[in-house]
Amino acid sequence: MSTDEVDRLVQAWRRERPDLDIRPMEVLSRVSRLARHLDRARRTAFAAHGLEPWEFDVLAALRRAGPPYELSPGTLLAQTLVTSGTMTTRVDKLTARGLVTRRRDEQDRRAVQVALTDMGRTAVDAALDSLLAHEREILADIDDTDQTALARLLRTLVLPFDDVED
Repeated sequence: MSTDEVDRLVQAWRRERPDLDIRPMEVLSRVSRLARHLDRARRTAFAAHGLEPWEFDVLAALRRAGPPYELSPGTLLAQTLVTSGTMTTRVDKLTARGLVTRRRDEQDRRAVQVALTDMGRTAVDAALDSLLAHEREILADIDDTDQTALARLLRTLVLPFDDVED
């Protein structure tokens, strides 16, 4: 079996601190390292389409909403986990780039809807295609059955955090 950097770290900790149960590190250090690699892959995929990860996140939330591809700022906040001020700045920047527009809500003229433009939809669709190609490469050595099992196990780890955020 091949060894990785986490194996080397765990071995060193077991030597130095045999009194500790290091097993959590074997799983979570790999998850942490993988997250850094995935972040790099995301940045590369998005940069090829002139997008930052945060821009993709906002555009993707709008795209997933389906026609007419618009959401309230509050819904965008909930889906992207940022503050109101941060979202305002992000929408301003995306509007300046022509990727989204703001419009008054027809039912409540005081409320605003953020809508994906055609240019925004083209950008997010292309970035998603690139992201998925990168992710398929990352998972290429894991068969479909193991990918399904891994997804199930990771969901079990993530669920308590998602419940807290909801």
